[in-house]
Amino acid sequence: MKSTDEGATLKNSAHVIYPFFLVHMLGFGSAGFYMAYGDSDVNVVELYIFNGFAIYVYIKFYTLIFGRDAVKWIIINSLLGLYGIYTEIDWILSFFGKYAYEYPVYVHLIPFTYYVLYTFMLRKAVLDLTNARVNEKKKKFIEQCYIAVSILVYTVFYFV
Repeated sequence: MKSTDEGATLKNSAHVIYPFFLVHMLGFGSAGFYMAYGDSDVNVVELYIFNGFAIYVYIKFYTLIFGRDAVKWIIINSLLGLYGIYTEIDWILSFFGKYAYEYPVYVHLIPFTYYVLYTFMLRKAVLDLTNARVNEKKKKFIEQCYIAVSILVYTVFYFV
């Protein structure tokens, strides 16, 4: 499927795909966040089985819907996310009198993974809602803006 065909197909189904996945993933991601951070006695096996399966299914759907090439942005979001996720999770936890450094690294894996998947979907939604997928110059501009806004938001959370 050519890039323009992919853009047209996704544009037609975007009204269904994005709201469904963004709401669905927000629910599962919130559950994963609570399982990881809501209890002081985290059952790591339960955390990984329940959420690992959901994440696996999301990645399969992403590959089917968006294609392998587009999924490379998961890696880019991961690199951005290492900075941003930690600062945002730390900020969210601060509302509950907790901090990210108080948890072992293996507890962060599930919430971090959901965050990466969510930001990937958010990026795809921005590209489709701005019709940037079919215009390479506009796509590059939108992607650069996405990175700049992400870094700005993460930096604000870091200093707050």
